[in-house]
Amino acid sequence: MIRVLVIGYVWPEPNSSAAGKRMLQLLEYFTSSNYKVIFGTTAAPSTNAANLLELGITSVKIELNNSSFDTYINELQPEIVLFDRFMMEEQFGWRVSKNSPSSIKILDTEDLHFLRNYREKDLNSTDSITNSELAKREVASIYRCDLSLIISEVEMNLLKETFNVSESLLVYIPFLFNRLIDSEIKLLPSFEERQHFVSIGNFKHKPNVDAVKYLKKDIWPLIRKELPNEELHVYGAYPTESVLQLNNPKEKFYVKGWVKDAEAIVKSAKVSLAALRFGAGLKGKLTEAMQCGTPAVTTSLGAEGMQGGLAWNGFIENDPKLFAEAAIKLYTTKALWQESQLNGYQLINKLYNKEDYYKVLDKKLNHLKEKLSHHRENNFIGSMLMHHRLKSTQYLSKYIEVKTELEILKSSIKN
Repeated sequence: MIRVLVIGYVWPEPNSSAAGKRMLQLLEYFTSSNYKVIFGTTAAPSTNAANLLELGITSVKIELNNSSFDTYINELQPEIVLFDRFMMEEQFGWRVSKNSPSSIKILDTEDLHFLRNYREKDLNSTDSITNSELAKREVASIYRCDLSLIISEVEMNLLKETFNVSESLLVYIPFLFNRLIDSEIKLLPSFEERQHFVSIGNFKHKPNVDAVKYLKKDIWPLIRKELPNEELHVYGAYPTESVLQLNNPKEKFYVKGWVKDAEAIVKSAKVSLAALRFGAGLKGKLTEAMQCGTPAVTTSLGAEGMQGGLAWNGFIENDPKLFAEAAIKLYTTKALWQESQLNGYQLINKLYNKEDYYKVLDKKLNHLKEKLSHHRENNFIGSMLMHHRLKSTQYLSKYIEVKTELEILKSSIKN
């Protein structure tokens, strides 16, 4: 069996974040294609993490700035190493290249962190994105890998057109879903069986915190004025204190926090609200709404890269007044709600069918297996960056490792 080592940023939590679902989708691709998958991470165990053992995946604990990883990767010699976000490539990429040079190095960007960060700094920023220090780090990581999985076509175009990254280093892989079939759709609650608005998202993710505060201050009062008896339920893992303080039963604005079965919650809601003002990538909360037959109102940034020219499953509005009016109209008009619901099913089946993208990944990986040397010869920038990165990162990591060992030794002598 072909061995795949996945170096995870965190343990995948599919019930907590879109990133967790995304990682699980990639793991399922490899296991369903008969790869032997090993998942390693430096992160502490999580009670919300998926049970990888049930998927036939071996888990290992790895350490930062520790040569024990060199020994491990040298013995394992995996055919493929997948880095979960560019920070993991920065930490471990040079060690993989040094100790297992024939491993195909793949980066799953999740979304482009530099794009999200750039938008977060100033919602009306005019500074060039190419000046971003984070962009330089992340694009360098993309060049050092043999292939990067890009979740959004908007981000694909940005990398190709603004940063001149070769298409040979990139592959568009959005969320990977099963097709929705009629028998499943018929089981979903009807318009009459649903109630309340819902907003959902992991609160470790700053765009979600901003979105909920924006909803509370600028949008929900407008909706409540027209629909005084309706409620907004806010869900999400790791709510901050500032988010919890938004809970206000008198205003029918309820902050519920983490829920084990988010899908059941979204299925019972009538309309989903995603008032995102910055961020990047695809929005798992919106594809989840589509799968649950729950129409949504979001911003143009929320829907970015998610439509493919098809009709949205609700409304896209940036002005708070228009956003509120769209939410009210969708909540109260059955025919419009049903039409929007059907649009959502079409979006899932046409744009996110996992079987289509399994074939794309198969083709890319087979090409790399056969032509890896040639592929790397054509990526001079990547090899140049790897040469310098190997030196700088290697010696910094060695310094940290020796410093840690000396501190441990000093402590043991003192005791």
